[in-house]
Amino acid sequence: MTTTRFCLVRHGETDWNAERRLQGHTDIPLNACGLAQAAQMARALKASHFEFDVLYTSDLQRAKQTAKAIESLYTVSAITHSALRERHLGTLQGLTISEAPDSEPELWQAHINRDIHEELRGGESILQFANRIKAALEEIQEKHTGKTILLVSHGGALDMMYRMASNQALDAEKAVTVPNASLNWIRWNGSNWKVESWADTSHLDGLALDNLDL
Repeated sequence: MTTTRFCLVRHGETDWNAERRLQGHTDIPLNACGLAQAAQMARALKASHFEFDVLYTSDLQRAKQTAKAIESLYTVSAITHSALRERHLGTLQGLTISEAPDSEPELWQAHINRDIHEELRGGESILQFANRIKAALEEIQEKHTGKTILLVSHGGALDMMYRMASNQALDAEKAVTVPNASLNWIRWNGSNWKVESWADTSHLDGLALDNLDL
């Protein structure tokens, strides 16, 4: 069977990541640390002689800036795909994880309880988000069957890809972290998805945050 491999990259750090502030669709740029992480990640891929066939990125600038570090070293152009965005968190966007329980207690409780149908007042439900990410991943896989795809996205989006490849339930507690600028591998073997390896930050000199990108 023909295998399609994905190297999934979470974008580098933003100020909102460092502040533990919920980003969602809010278009926040990388901070200085995030730019350094992106550069380290790209250099590590190049130094390992990693080769890929196509580069995809979310259209939010924190992902596009991370992809730009890869573009500059590999002399490629990333394909921007809006369906690779983070989950829209509705009214919770812009709040820190300490502010949210006081400002929006009911929405926050639904969020941490992983209510898969809750749209967070203007956002996406977990189920809607999962379906969007699944459709995007399958579209890319079908377009590049048998190839190696490098893909830059977001912590929540990569968590959905992990769940898809590991058959983890959408309402189950998070099983993995997705650090900033980490490398995460999944594959499609023609009939099933499988996780190969996850959360590699060995190239980052300890500069990675956990996945508060949500």
